[in-house]
Amino acid sequence: MKRALSLFMMIVLVFGVLAACGPKDEEETGSNDSKTEGESSKPEKLIVWEDTDKGSALKDAAEKFEAEHGIKIEFKELNITKMQENLALDGNTENAPDVVTMSHDGVGPAMVKGYIKELEVDSEILGQFTDSSVDALKYEGKLYGLPKATETPVFIYNKDLLPEVPATMEELYTKSKEVTKDGNYGFLAIWDDFYHAHGVFAGFGGYVFGEKDGKTDVTDIGLNNDSAVEAADYINKWYAEGLFPKGIIGEKSNDNMNGLFKEGKAIAVQNGPWAFKDYSDAGVNYGVAAMPKLPNGEPVKTFMGVKGWFVTNFSKSPDWSQKFVEYITNEENAKKRFELTGEIPPLKSLMEDPEFVKNNEGAAAVMEQSQYAVPMPSVPEMAEVWDPMKKAVETIVTGKSEPKPALDNAVKTIEQQIEANHSGN
Repeated sequence: MKRALSLFMMIVLVFGVLAACGPKDEEETGSNDSKTEGESSKPEKLIVWEDTDKGSALKDAAEKFEAEHGIKIEFKELNITKMQENLALDGNTENAPDVVTMSHDGVGPAMVKGYIKELEVDSEILGQFTDSSVDALKYEGKLYGLPKATETPVFIYNKDLLPEVPATMEELYTKSKEVTKDGNYGFLAIWDDFYHAHGVFAGFGGYVFGEKDGKTDVTDIGLNNDSAVEAADYINKWYAEGLFPKGIIGEKSNDNMNGLFKEGKAIAVQNGPWAFKDYSDAGVNYGVAAMPKLPNGEPVKTFMGVKGWFVTNFSKSPDWSQKFVEYITNEENAKKRFELTGEIPPLKSLMEDPEFVKNNEGAAAVMEQSQYAVPMPSVPEMAEVWDPMKKAVETIVTGKSEPKPALDNAVKTIEQQIEANHSGN
């Protein structure tokens, strides 16, 4: 009898232990945000690094996320160009961020250094954004962030001096020839800076790096091919014929160009959305449009920059960090950010919204130009392109070299610098 009772008690104890280890009712867990298989535990807070002077745009979304999920969003503002330097300092400390904002050209270097995490995002979420903006946040075919804002140079013109936007650069050239006299100019651009000159190079058929097997091929540089030489000839024409003043070559070129436009001494410029406020403050009655087409019928293929949100590899709650990234980039929060900061979200819904386009001329122009724009390569090797190409264009437009030898020399320098600084990557 005692033996039978003992066996019975052992069975009761075993079932009791199993029951204690079983899943609790949802009522006991108290939230649908409880940890699921493969998901990091719910944190008390997430640390977010935002761009300087952009915290106001994050505040509202952060408060709503906290109210919905019970997770405090602690954010601070840092210069977006210094994010990786700060990650190097604070990455392995208690101050390490879960989420950071960066420009897309930092994706490659940040991935190589192990700072950011690859994301797997539902197609429904990715479908909100333009394809080019999503592609800009990929590295070697893998996605590392979600788009926050996009920018690219556009055609900005003085409505009082140029009532109608020319359809082609040839029309603009003719107009510039007519008005360039007595310290006044037509269209101006700082094409000695390769960021701004790229649109002409790419429009004629030049390219920075080729592509192989879906990846950027840094051994294939197309900045001295026949098309690139043709582009350099076209750029030089504007300088050689005095349509661009000597003052917009070199370090002060941007300031001098903006000064002429704000003073009403230039009818139009190529510049980006970062200049809109400056022109407004100067009282310029300006309009914005996509760039006129080149003489070969192709669009000016400007460089496109995309700012994104990224989950860091330092985060102890990567799944919740990604949820926050998806939350702050949704349509509601992206539109709010635009209202507060003027940063233009690459959302398809806004491009297709006639009311938004009508009321936001500058944003609509940037979105239109972005369709022709080329995402700036996000590979670390891109750092070796800027200076050699700037020097090449400057030697061409100052008459110190013909286009072909200047571009050949630039490409040779780029190749040497890539070999010296990136051969171990």
